[in-house]
Amino acid sequence: MQHEITSRHPLLDSAGKLIEPGYTKGLLMDYDRKAIKGGALRIKEWDYYLIHAGSFAIALTIADNSYMGLDSISLLDFTGVPWEHTNSPMSLMTLGKRNFPSGSDSGNVESGSSKYHICFAHNGDHRLLTFSMENFMDGKPIKGEIRLENPQQESMVICTPYKEKETAFYYNQKINCMPASGWVEYGGKEYKLRKGEAWGTLDWGRGVWTYKNTWYWGSASWSVDGVPFGWNIGYGFGDTSAASENMLFYGGKAHKLSQVRFNIPMKNGTEDYMSPWTFTSDDGRFEMDFKPYLDRASCTDIKIICSDQHQVFGLFTGEARLDDGTVIQVKDLPGFAEKVMNKW
Repeated sequence: MQHEITSRHPLLDSAGKLIEPGYTKGLLMDYDRKAIKGGALRIKEWDYYLIHAGSFAIALTIADNSYMGLDSISLLDFTGVPWEHTNSPMSLMTLGKRNFPSGSDSGNVESGSSKYHICFAHNGDHRLLTFSMENFMDGKPIKGEIRLENPQQESMVICTPYKEKETAFYYNQKINCMPASGWVEYGGKEYKLRKGEAWGTLDWGRGVWTYKNTWYWGSASWSVDGVPFGWNIGYGFGDTSAASENMLFYGGKAHKLSQVRFNIPMKNGTEDYMSPWTFTSDDGRFEMDFKPYLDRASCTDIKIICSDQHQVFGLFTGEARLDDGTVIQVKDLPGFAEKVMNKW
């Protein structure tokens, strides 16, 4: 079952419960932080951008997880021997003080200190991402400016409840295939982003999460024969019985998929993230092989708070079927897939 929400109304009722679980192709529900009843320390809000240029990628995050704020800059270089580095300053008890906009279609998000600064500015037809950090890695600074075009296009939006707690929910939008241009400087090297050769993805999240979660997420934004093409796939984000978050994007139009399975290879009883994966769907519309070349792995465990993350970058080869039956074939299309376990 894939329930599409078609009328606009508030996200939550007077008791703080989701009014209508399901999906839309635009940010249709009205999010109001003041309507949340799930506990002030359980509210989680974030904007996460990933910009992929084929030979490198940059990831930027500003998050307010109520008891903890997180700002993050990641640089990933896929040339030669692939490497990555992430620097994520944290702050305590932000509790909504970062004043995130209630929607993704307007407003700015900004955070920093005397040693770093990150800003996501919404300028109508484009978004401007600017960032700098004095000591990003090995005492060297990083800085950059990235413009993401904001074309009129459909996106993936999902309103997901949790079986464990009635007032917990996940309201999430993924905007894929935003043309990117700009630059990043680190270690005396300039990384150039050229429109048509670099693409951005926004992960916009608002919600009340339960304490322990394991999720799977995969994404790609690129072009096929000159047409913007990508996808959002995943599960583990609450109760997705009303709708999954699996969707294809082709030429600005969204095409809803049913269930997609991540087949991560096993070795000696544990996941072998750097061996080839496969992806299969129950409706036969998404069948991919995935060849990894970099595992952006991190593990933080302080008992009460724990995060074990594997965001694996690589190349997808296979086929995807649009709503009208058109088959899009891809070979070595860049993207990522991840498994994340959080106690947060």
